[in-house]
Amino acid sequence: MSTLDALSEDERFVVATVRDFVDKEVRPVVRELEHSGTYPEALIEQMKQLGIFGLAVPESYGGTPVSTPCYVLVTEELARGWMSLAGAMGGHTVVAKLLLRFGTEEQKRRYLPGMATGEVRATMALTEPGGGSDLQAMRTVASRDADGYVVNGSKTWITNSRRSQLIALMCKTDPRAEPAHKGISILLVEHGPGLTVSRDLPKLGYKGVESCELSFDDYRASADAVLGGVEGAGFAQMMKGLETGRLQVAARALGVARAALEDSLAYAQERESFGKPIWQHQSIGNYLADMATSFSAARQLTLHAAREYDAGRRVDMEAGMAKLFASETAMRIALDAVRIHGGYGYSTEFDVERYFRDAPLMIVGEGTNEIQRNVIASQLVKRGGLDG
Repeated sequence: MSTLDALSEDERFVVATVRDFVDKEVRPVVRELEHSGTYPEALIEQMKQLGIFGLAVPESYGGTPVSTPCYVLVTEELARGWMSLAGAMGGHTVVAKLLLRFGTEEQKRRYLPGMATGEVRATMALTEPGGGSDLQAMRTVASRDADGYVVNGSKTWITNSRRSQLIALMCKTDPRAEPAHKGISILLVEHGPGLTVSRDLPKLGYKGVESCELSFDDYRASADAVLGGVEGAGFAQMMKGLETGRLQVAARALGVARAALEDSLAYAQERESFGKPIWQHQSIGNYLADMATSFSAARQLTLHAAREYDAGRRVDMEAGMAKLFASETAMRIALDAVRIHGGYGYSTEFDVERYFRDAPLMIVGEGTNEIQRNVIASQLVKRGGLDG
């Protein structure tokens, strides 16, 4: 049974279309773009035309919605070509889901039609320089006055923040609230006076797409900028949004792992040593067997979490498992791909070295894997086990 068999005919066509785009448009140019750190403007425009930025937006707002398993497989295809392209639509999708689930009708009508076409691109701003995964310790504050909110603080590692028109900003609207999460809100903000994108952070991998520091200095947001119109709900809203985010990161890891596996399988059949293709040497054959098995398990775990999400169930544990296992699997497969390629795996003339540099991001991004283990353990106890 093919992985695509569970999708509708229309969704299989969507995945096939993205796969074709990756093979024909992305893979021929990715090495040059990635090594030069060039923003993939032309590829992003093609993604807009394909409707990729509208996959989480209902038709009533101009989108072309797909199931979460289909979204996972589309993300995998993009990351197979270049993980940065999948990152370019990751936060965008989380914000779309946040708007759909929690936004007021006015907020939905203001932003979703533009987000569906990619004319308006969105990102989320959570992490702070001194906070990391401890979101409740954030110091960015939005103070209420007669005209709305005055925002002061800073965020870091914010992907797409220079080129996004909408930012879902997590901040404190009541710094004195106890417990702290009850004082956290999400503000829907746009670029303007008081918001500075201070610099693009240098990175080991994940090239082409910017990750920036944001500074808010007496930035003014309107009174209706609070997601859903009610203060203090931001922490719970974002935790739900991160279920989508972690599925997206797991799917990105699948894409990197699959690319590394496919390149290794092809190379092992072409490269010969001691008079035979190297896959016939047991050590190389064992690598390939383990890589394929681990990848298949990671994909099924991610698709399981995606199906549970669409069933309307809470999936913080399932999404955490998928993100944890898929990212660790991608890192191992990328390293094994370097081993199989030998010296060529260390060469910038082969894509394998890029996979090895891109894979670690999924281990630390969208909540570190150490945080994922905390979430999983906590939910195991609360649910009374896996089947609770």
